[in-house]
Amino acid sequence: MGCFRAVRVSFGASHVRLVIQYAQTRWCSAKSTSGQRRTLDILRQELSKGPRLPDFIREGKLSKPTSAAHNEEPEETSYLPDHIGEGISRKVYFETYGCQMNVNDTDIAMSILQKKGYQQTKHLNEADVVLLVTCSIREKAEQTIWNRLQQLTAMKKKRLRSHVPMKIGILGCMAERLKTELLEREKLVDILAGPDAYRDLPRLLTVADGGHQASNVLLSLEETYADIMPVQHTPQGHSAFVSIMRGCDNMCSYCIVPFTRGRERSRPVSSILDEVRLLSDQGVKEVTLLGQNVNSYRDTSEEQFCGKDMTKLSRGFSTVYKAKKGGLRFSDLLDRVSRINPDMRVRFTSPHPKDFPDEVLQLIAERGNICKQIHLPAQSGSNHVLQAMRRGYSKEAYLELVENIKRVIPGVSLSSDFISGFCGETEEDHQQTLSLIKAVGYNVGFLFAYCMRKKTHAYHRLEDNVPPEVKQRRLAECIDVFREEAAKINSSLIGSTQLVLVEGESKRSAEDLCGRTDGNMKVVFPKEDVPAAGISSAPIKARDYVLVKILSATSQTLRGRAHSHSSLRTLEHCLSNVSNKHTQLSSEQF
Repeated sequence: MGCFRAVRVSFGASHVRLVIQYAQTRWCSAKSTSGQRRTLDILRQELSKGPRLPDFIREGKLSKPTSAAHNEEPEETSYLPDHIGEGISRKVYFETYGCQMNVNDTDIAMSILQKKGYQQTKHLNEADVVLLVTCSIREKAEQTIWNRLQQLTAMKKKRLRSHVPMKIGILGCMAERLKTELLEREKLVDILAGPDAYRDLPRLLTVADGGHQASNVLLSLEETYADIMPVQHTPQGHSAFVSIMRGCDNMCSYCIVPFTRGRERSRPVSSILDEVRLLSDQGVKEVTLLGQNVNSYRDTSEEQFCGKDMTKLSRGFSTVYKAKKGGLRFSDLLDRVSRINPDMRVRFTSPHPKDFPDEVLQLIAERGNICKQIHLPAQSGSNHVLQAMRRGYSKEAYLELVENIKRVIPGVSLSSDFISGFCGETEEDHQQTLSLIKAVGYNVGFLFAYCMRKKTHAYHRLEDNVPPEVKQRRLAECIDVFREEAAKINSSLIGSTQLVLVEGESKRSAEDLCGRTDGNMKVVFPKEDVPAAGISSAPIKARDYVLVKILSATSQTLRGRAHSHSSLRTLEHCLSNVSNKHTQLSSEQF
């Protein structure tokens, strides 16, 4: 009497696995009959007719046997039908949280899906797929996403079943940081895609359609989406974001970005210029160059860019990594972008103070369409805290850089980031931060209480020992000082004339329009016709440049009255005919 067992043979080539099951007789007696031998021979013969290893190592393809009679070439056939991954007009709804990079990521993801037949919708109740582009910079941002997932899941369960049930996905930094928890916690998510995995979205959605959770959160050393033209969705198309690099090498001790977006890599300059030209042709009047450390841009994609010159830093600044050699630098890119259309503004964010050598500052000062506004994240005014943060500079070096910027770029507008209550911050450290805010005179501020994140240097090496109530008090004091300084700067603008790029109607009143100055300051003014070139009166619309005389100011907004239509090219001529001309500065809501 025989006993049977299944033997599993796996071939790993091209991720194809062949499972062969056969019955092998284990004899209980010393002798076997000829009939049993014949049975075993028949099994072996049948197995020999099946596919062999070479059939499974042809890039995931099966080939038909070559015809001996006609000597025909084998025809390759894909395992999966060609339509797999196609959206077939399914509607996608995006919700974007966090920084401008996430806004740009949303445009990239939609471009990839659009090529597969998906359509974007602005109405949640129409969506077949809901994708949340997430942020992990602070715990509050992540909690917002968890709450939203609960709401979307409840909606999904109540929704009537259709031939294509709604799928929910998490994209971006939170997908990278909390992949396991997102997939397992209450089964709220169908797909996960990290910042470097958006090309895989069509496949992930196909897997999810089959009833399985799907994820790809692998980080890349090369992915820049250089060949993807983002789907721009800015209202009225007056401005657009252009990603020029991804990732960060700075490894500040409080920051999660290097662990959620990977190492620094720059997009080839040629693809950036192509995108900016296309946006200019579409009538976009302002582009913002984006990156986690945008001014450390370094394109080494072509041999002629790869020289031996070392990267130049601001005086008195250092890095945790070795100096880098070669590459087309940020000043080169900024120069080329600004030449595409002299009537299109160019901004950039978010920079690091270490990457402002003089050639960058001089270019900003000389080029009329590069905005005279610089974001200069300080984070703290205490040398002790700056060292713990691994920022690579002292308060004195930072102030020296500010002085140099103001000297090279008269009337420059400065903004900054600050963290209150970092590990080990004392009351004296906090007072030094307040003194720095007063000394510089920023008009835009992004201020937060410290929130420790897992994986960071601070999480492993430092202690989060400042009580929450102390953090909040210090944060409130920093905000108060910021607003006081911004109010002083803005008040000095009353009576001046500013060139404003119109964005559209004011959110508070349909009778008013709003726009931004060169320094990124919000200006509100009445909707009325004003003179234009060769015309006594013409209406004002989005994308127009207009000269606005400032009549009042707060710490956050300027109010005024439109004087006339204008442009960047004719600005100097127009301003020369306007009295009480003041140097332009800027303000922004905290």
